[in-house]
Amino acid sequence: MTTLKLIYFDFPGGRGEDCRLALHLADQPFEDVRVKFPSWAEHKPGTPFGALPVLEVEGKGRLAQSNAILTYIGRRWDLHPSDPWRAAQHEAIMAAVEDARGKVGDTLQLDADTKKQRREELSTGYLADWGRRIEAQLGDGPLLEGNRISVADLKLFVFLQWFASGALDHLPKDQFASCPKLERLSAAVKAHPRVAQWYAR
Repeated sequence: MTTLKLIYFDFPGGRGEDCRLALHLADQPFEDVRVKFPSWAEHKPGTPFGALPVLEVEGKGRLAQSNAILTYIGRRWDLHPSDPWRAAQHEAIMAAVEDARGKVGDTLQLDADTKKQRREELSTGYLADWGRRIEAQLGDGPLLEGNRISVADLKLFVFLQWFASGALDHLPKDQFASCPKLERLSAAVKAHPRVAQWYAR
């Protein structure tokens, strides 16, 4: 069996959590390397692009960028559409999640007053529009491919959980309450037996 190692920061969220869930759903044992923030500086030079996550695959090397990792896992273990057009649509949604993560991420280091203002603007502006645009691309569900879970579902789920957790001050937990298809997708992923198993460990 090929040895897999996933390297990401030591918290249950962000870009690495998408990849952890994907490997778990693929039923692939992997070494879950969790980097403590104080030690990040010593790890950074050895990463392909100076960022995490990184997937190490025995006999192949290191793969960086969360969407590339998710697409590899999805194609390798049947968690991504085989049809090229549907696959591209899923990849477009994953890219849109990265865009939104970047917008929120840009506010993380702001001073308190500026952060409050920027996040309130994001909530009623960019994020409201983002939610509507993603919602418009969802079908009858509950997941992107009906009842068949994909890596894009996982990416959407982890992003939506970021808000639902209450970890983002000045951004409401129910930021996407006006997007019932998105809410339904998130609930379906959360209820998936393998996802539930991961969080019950």
